[in-house]
Amino acid sequence: MARFVAVRVAGLVATLFIASLVVFGALYAAPGSPLTYLTHGRTMSPEAVAEIKAEYHLDDSIWQQYLRWLGDVVHGDFGTSIIYNQPVSTLVGGRASVTTLLVLMAAAIVLVLGLAIGTMAGLRPGWFSRSAMAAATGVMAVPTFVGAVVLIVVFAVQLEWFPVFGAGGSGLDAVYHMVLPSLALALASVAFVARLAQTAVRAELSADHVQTAISRGLPRRTVVRRHVMRNAAMPVLTVAGLTVAGLIAGSVVVEQVFQLGGLGQFLVSSVQQKDFPVVQAICLVYVAAFIVLNTLIDIAYTLLDPRVSIGKKDS
Repeated sequence: MARFVAVRVAGLVATLFIASLVVFGALYAAPGSPLTYLTHGRTMSPEAVAEIKAEYHLDDSIWQQYLRWLGDVVHGDFGTSIIYNQPVSTLVGGRASVTTLLVLMAAAIVLVLGLAIGTMAGLRPGWFSRSAMAAATGVMAVPTFVGAVVLIVVFAVQLEWFPVFGAGGSGLDAVYHMVLPSLALALASVAFVARLAQTAVRAELSADHVQTAISRGLPRRTVVRRHVMRNAAMPVLTVAGLTVAGLIAGSVVVEQVFQLGGLGQFLVSSVQQKDFPVVQAICLVYVAAFIVLNTLIDIAYTLLDPRVSIGKKDS
């Protein structure tokens, strides 16, 4: 386990370094400049422009700016926002709770509904299975922003059950405001996990060891619990974990539609304003969260299948 964690930590550091290079270079390659937003588009004297560039180190080369930023990050300082003139860690931390709640609620919906629908469809072939998989296929084809708009029109505008925009206050009010956004974020993933779960359950039902257990007269419930569900959980866990990690990226679209004010919406506005320190920090948070989730999935393998040994080579 110690070796496994050490390898993953080293991989995380290397991935974050490469991601920072890519994002930093892409921001400079994109058209526009932070100077435009700092001057609000006004014509200023060359002396004033030079003073602004010197204050924000915009006259340095891209490598000098990157190395200065990287050195600060190593010491826990993500810099100061060019647009808001506030510490980046403060700006990101104040919005992280919104994105975290959104992703957690969407992940719960994906895992509970997706696994439940897929398992029932796999165990009970017939009209329910065919209808569920047909509906899942249709939902998977709907883009996230389209599903979000439909949910707003039906449940917020017409039925007035939920608010249209905003993340709400704290506690239950925040959960209430996140119901529609989390549903919009989870819809396509629920359908995908359901289809995968159905396929895995049916494959296990036709396996030789399951048929042998049934022929020996074991109760169906025991066979399903001990032999079918445990083995079917392995491929489902892999894809479900990656799907949940993908919700982090999908939250950008949902936050824009519902104006939640989380990290995703903040990332979009910071890219448009060329606020380099903020974009770098949010991208690194996303990459780190994705890798951590994948590590947790690998550890969960050992809980489902003792034959999987973390950090050891096969003999």
